[in-house]
Amino acid sequence: MSYAPKQICNGNTRLVLLMTLVAGLGVLLLGALHVPHSSYEQPVMAAQTGPEPADIELLEKQNKAFERIIETTTPAIVYIRTEHVVKMSDSPLFMNPFFRQFFEDGTHQIPREQSQHALGTGVIFDSSGYIVTNNHVIDHALSVEVMLKTKKVFKAKVVGADADMDVAVLKIDAKNLPILPLGDSSNLHVGDTVMAFGNPFGLTFTVTRGSVSALGRTQYSIEPLQDFIQTDAAINPGNSGGALVDIKGEMVGINTAILSGNSGPAGEGGFIGIGFAIPINMAKRSIESLMKTGKVTRGYLAASIAPVTEELAKEFKVSDTAGAFVQDVTRGGPADKAGIKPGDVIRKLGSRAVTDSEQLLAIVASESPGSTVPVAILRNGEPLTLKVTIEQRPSEFGFSASRRKGRSTGTLRGVNAQNLTPALRKQLEISPDVRGVVVAEVDPGSPAARYLEPGDVIVSINHRPANSATEFNNLAAEAKGEVLLRIIHQGEALFVVIPPQGSDDE
Repeated sequence: MSYAPKQICNGNTRLVLLMTLVAGLGVLLLGALHVPHSSYEQPVMAAQTGPEPADIELLEKQNKAFERIIETTTPAIVYIRTEHVVKMSDSPLFMNPFFRQFFEDGTHQIPREQSQHALGTGVIFDSSGYIVTNNHVIDHALSVEVMLKTKKVFKAKVVGADADMDVAVLKIDAKNLPILPLGDSSNLHVGDTVMAFGNPFGLTFTVTRGSVSALGRTQYSIEPLQDFIQTDAAINPGNSGGALVDIKGEMVGINTAILSGNSGPAGEGGFIGIGFAIPINMAKRSIESLMKTGKVTRGYLAASIAPVTEELAKEFKVSDTAGAFVQDVTRGGPADKAGIKPGDVIRKLGSRAVTDSEQLLAIVASESPGSTVPVAILRNGEPLTLKVTIEQRPSEFGFSASRRKGRSTGTLRGVNAQNLTPALRKQLEISPDVRGVVVAEVDPGSPAARYLEPGDVIVSINHRPANSATEFNNLAAEAKGEVLLRIIHQGEALFVVIPPQGSDDE
């Protein structure tokens, strides 16, 4: 228990307190006037000094270098303003019963469409008026306006867009424009100084400075093809499509997304120190192809790939989880022709090391169809180098089982399956006559989460056999509404009916 001091004060007490206060002040005054004895040595205070002249000179040189980069880069940055038409019936505002009641009272009518404007950034890379930006900046835009640093405004034409890479090329009717050279993102290292140029929240021609935080980031479902530069240079809404510039004054990345405190990987919310940029080397082929033909062709291996889990690494005698695990190969495809087999782990393609399956997709997609490149693999732990000739990816080709996870709109979305290899068959004690795929992962929010678990073997989907991961992906993409599965669960053969999301079967 604690007690508060009581405040008691009478006349005598006031007199005593006053005398005490006067005596105390006298003592302090005498102390201040006291001259120290000659033998007493006062302490010598260290002199307060600023930075050494050499340090100041170095800092001034650094600042001048950054100023020169900004002076030469900013004229090549453009402010993009787009106009979109939004269906108001889909707007969250009109989902509110109060507002619907207001518009449905017979005197008002819900407007069908409304024009909205969006802001972004672009970079002039060709003096004849070609500008690169993000696809999501101009996607579905009715009109696109571009404002230069000189405040001059142009109507822009969309030359072409690459949604998979999130890159688009615009053209304005102008000549002799200042440009930003495209650099070499392969020379970047973690810790390197970079600057982000753009128009965050409409604050035109803003520059922020930071460093490269990481390379080869693929963890976030931002784009279908991922191999991002992570940076702590501030990137905010409106920076999309802007330039990430190195200390040479060259563009090494296209600012595309942030990890915000309230929205995850997105272009919304505030910056919390994690931004993502598309490496310029990854975007160059898309840019060149869009300029020439207005579209992009990609390379592919015709192989289904997945992450190398610790369990797979152990089963296939791999020392770590780096690389991409080959689940299946399409007969007659580039991977099959090169001798790549299910169970192989791809560690390197061409000159680039493969850290995970997502990165391999981006590397393959950036290769020109027809090119032949070495591929380094591990087969049962033994290193092997093959040569694969990259072919053009068909337009209907999906990226992989791992890419489709969470992207399909069917009832089996969120289910990741892999081939039933001999090692898995032995581990799960599956009979030799059973054919199917093994459930590797199930998204807890998917419709199948209550009915499937890792280790289950899916034999058929709606009476159609699923003998490989490729067949499973194709059947899963078609599986809408209620789905009938034949599975092996803990050694027991079962039929399972999975209702679509939102069904109430309890």
